[in-house]
Amino acid sequence: MEQNEPKTGKYALNFGVLLGVVSVVFGLMLFSMDMHYDQGWAIRGISLVLTVAAIFLGIFQYKKANGGYLTISEALKIGTGIALIAGIIGLIYFFLLSNVIEPGYMDKMYEIGKVQAMADNPNLTEEQIDQGIEMQKGFAWLTYPFILIMNIIIGLVLGLISGLILKKQKPAY
Repeated sequence: MEQNEPKTGKYALNFGVLLGVVSVVFGLMLFSMDMHYDQGWAIRGISLVLTVAAIFLGIFQYKKANGGYLTISEALKIGTGIALIAGIIGLIYFFLLSNVIEPGYMDKMYEIGKVQAMADNPNLTEEQIDQGIEMQKGFAWLTYPFILIMNIIIGLVLGLISGLILKKQKPAY
C-alpha cells in the first residue's frame, strides 16, 4: 500500500494565508493606534518574527505530515510559497490602505521622508529634496513588485535555513 505524500503547495497556501491575515491584523492594529507610519526597529522586528514563525511552522508541519522526512527543495518550496502568498495578501492590504482607507497615506510618507532627508542631508536645499521626492513619485508603482520580490527572497532564505535545520532524507532502501 502506497503512502500519500503531503503536498508542499497545501502547506504553503495554508501558512501563507495565515501569515497574510496575521500581518494584516497587525497592520490594522498599527493603523488604529496611528502607528502605521512608524518604520522603527520594533515594528520591523515583530514583522520578521511573525514571518520566521510562519515559515518555520509550515515547514515543520509538512515534515511531521511526511513521516518526519524533509528535503531542502521541499523546504524552499514551502518557504517561498508562504512568503509569496503572504506578500500578495500584504500588497492587497497596502493597496487598500493607501488608496481607500487613507488616500493621503503616500503623501504623508513622502512628507516624512522629506523631513528625514533634510535631517540626514543638511547641505541639500529644500528644492533639491522636493525634486528627489517628485522623482520618487514617478516610480511609486515599483513599490508593489519590490515588496513581492523582497518577500520571495526572504522566504527563500528562511526556507533554506529551516530546511538545513530540519532536513532528514528518506532511507534509500
